[in-house]
Amino acid sequence: MKVGVLSGGGDAPGINAVVRAVVKKGIQNYRYEFVGIIDGWAGLAKEEYMPLGLKEVSDILPKGGSILGSSRTNPFKKEKGPEEVVRNAKKAGIGAVVAIGGDDTLGVAHKLKEFGLKCVGVPKTIDNDLPGTDYTFGFMTAVGIATEALDRLHTTAETHHRILVLEVMGRYTGWIALEAGLAGGADVILIPEKPFDIEEVCEYIKKRQKRGENFSVIIVAEGAKPKSGAEIVQNESVDQFGNTRLGGIGHYLSKEIEKRMKIETRAVVLGHLQRGGSPTAFDRILCTRFGVAAIDLVHEGKFDYMVALKGNKIVSVSLEDIIGKRKTVDLRLYDEASVFFG
Repeated sequence: MKVGVLSGGGDAPGINAVVRAVVKKGIQNYRYEFVGIIDGWAGLAKEEYMPLGLKEVSDILPKGGSILGSSRTNPFKKEKGPEEVVRNAKKAGIGAVVAIGGDDTLGVAHKLKEFGLKCVGVPKTIDNDLPGTDYTFGFMTAVGIATEALDRLHTTAETHHRILVLEVMGRYTGWIALEAGLAGGADVILIPEKPFDIEEVCEYIKKRQKRGENFSVIIVAEGAKPKSGAEIVQNESVDQFGNTRLGGIGHYLSKEIEKRMKIETRAVVLGHLQRGGSPTAFDRILCTRFGVAAIDLVHEGKFDYMVALKGNKIVSVSLEDIIGKRKTVDLRLYDEASVFFG
């Protein structure tokens, strides 16, 4: 069988580790042939492929990004787009596809089942918001990067007696902000699941001032919003999956805090630094296990499923059960973190 492999959506540390595991086990254990599909679902629409053998996956385990490229292409936004994708897959002799992505990419994989394309999913998103799995790969690396940023910001905030606001990714869920905030000792953590009161944030800062601590470090997820307003967006345009481009909450907070507190306040947007670079050891191992399990599902003919982590075991979950749903932060964990606010 010839198996296609693609990665869609935003990049995440560990994609290449998944590709390596899929290809190595698929060739060595099942004698499958592999083809890399360039730039996600766009590659099947445009018939753009690359060879994917043992040579191509050698030494890519620690490499960030994706050797396959990626895009936020939705074939269902084009008339006869799904039919075109399936027709091109058959033309290329592709009998199954391993799709590496988040809800958007895997949602396409699930819907293409009705058009005859056999797919297995691998959960990829640094936001960690896909249900059915304890962790998505890339998340732990992003948390590590955000934690290091907090460590560095603490020293400069303390030196200059400033308030520093770190904006991290997290469109609808605050997993990165929460876990990095806990690990990095943030003085306030703001997440999309719990709209904030700017006056309450200022009270935390005042609480620290009363103890003689004349600096504060705040971490905020990009999708966090004030109780009295809507989420902050860079512009109103949307991608092919209807996602707006978020960003700006960090600068909004810094201006509002400085206006109320009369203390120099700066915002730092971590942005794509969270996505880039080599995956951590945790993510390398998780990706390797995901890749091995994904090609096993292909061999078993268990399509329209996604590999997942439950405890320390790799399991499979139906795409139908997770698509269109979101794993939000457990607010009990947020309550635990709030003990350290102020």
